[in-house]
Amino acid sequence: MTEDSPIHSSSSDDFAAILDGELDSASDSSGNSEGAEEEESSAEDNDGKSEFDLDLERVKRLKLELYSGTVNPQKEEICTHPGSFGGLCMKCGLRVDDDSAIPLKYIDKNLRIANDEMARLRDKDFKDLLCHRKKLYLVLDLDHTLLNSARLTDIIEDETYLINQEILCQSFILDTLKTSLFRLDGMHMMTKLRPFVHTFLEEASKLFEMYIYTMGESPYALEMADLLDPGNKYFHSRIIAQGDCTQKYKKGLDIVLGRESAVLILDDTQVVWKENKENLILMDRYHFFASSCKNFGFSHKSLSLLKTDESETEGALATVLKVLRQVHSLFFDKGCKVNIEDRDVRQVLKAIRKEVLKDCKIVFTHVIPTNFTAEQHHLWRMAEQLGATCSTEVDPSVTHVVSGDAGTDKSRWAARENKFLVNPGWIEASNFLWRKQSEEKFSVKTKQ
Repeated sequence: MTEDSPIHSSSSDDFAAILDGELDSASDSSGNSEGAEEEESSAEDNDGKSEFDLDLERVKRLKLELYSGTVNPQKEEICTHPGSFGGLCMKCGLRVDDDSAIPLKYIDKNLRIANDEMARLRDKDFKDLLCHRKKLYLVLDLDHTLLNSARLTDIIEDETYLINQEILCQSFILDTLKTSLFRLDGMHMMTKLRPFVHTFLEEASKLFEMYIYTMGESPYALEMADLLDPGNKYFHSRIIAQGDCTQKYKKGLDIVLGRESAVLILDDTQVVWKENKENLILMDRYHFFASSCKNFGFSHKSLSLLKTDESETEGALATVLKVLRQVHSLFFDKGCKVNIEDRDVRQVLKAIRKEVLKDCKIVFTHVIPTNFTAEQHHLWRMAEQLGATCSTEVDPSVTHVVSGDAGTDKSRWAARENKFLVNPGWIEASNFLWRKQSEEKFSVKTKQ
């Protein structure tokens, strides 16, 4: 194991044991590995092991599978080079130069898996996870999704109560901050965990195998994983950082050992998931520190300055957990006529999303620029994804006028015809919260 390998420290011993010890036994059983694994799976079902033990053993088996092709120079058949370690084929030992192979740096910086082998591993893991564990995959972003971090040098004067323990003891949110605010002097930063995050991870882990996937560097990712998962129950070595990505400044499911049809993503940024937008549940950004709001150009005060926090029960994580449970329930619905291996979580997600505004017909006014194709505007497309019907003209069937100016003809028509007149935030809030929001909270005041 190299010192700079991006393996989580708490799982490095397991990983080293697989490479140095278990690999020998793998060669003895490689001829009947599939049958052996079926026996292991069956035995696990009857051993009464905990979810944590089952998950850990599954991770070990998967890692062993990655390295199970030990060198055997006496074999005469042509090697397909399923993967390489340090530039050498893990099956025949010859040097390989396959630029199309997928680097799995978060498992080990020297590991590359051929596309065909990656597909085989995904199919095998998919069947094990779905059929035996009844779980899907969940990929989690860190910053602004599960937590918010700020450099100590960016903490402004009105936030010093977060650093000064004497002042902090008098703070209104002392009990919350005791378990969710961390000063990390080694990294010169402070991190605030999002409310409900520990409950969220515990409950989500019952339904999903979870990954961390961040554009932050590996040391930061591992430090955050320790805060979120101090017992190493949820992620093991499934922690992907910026240096593990195959495309610069882009995230992708190409390095996740799960079928795309069974993967959900939680992230506050859509643009980084260029190839996997249909798997994405877009999160409302968590801005606890003032520097976070400043970095995104927001003029409103941060939660730290307001000396408040997101609601545990009504906040973003509690809301999205309900959606995740719904997706899981519909995916594994016994009444579904589609074979479980042919089901697609993206279609389930679309169906749930379309229920949010399904009975609404929307007209926009003073929201979409006149020189812009209305159907291509992000709010129009968002409303349609939520099940609404959009139109450019008013008629009796219109239920909502989304307006940026109460003085337009369409806004006045809405007031006159007793239609809902709301600002664009109504659509955005409904999208983030996965349910139609109260129109009164987003009303547009009409001009007299």
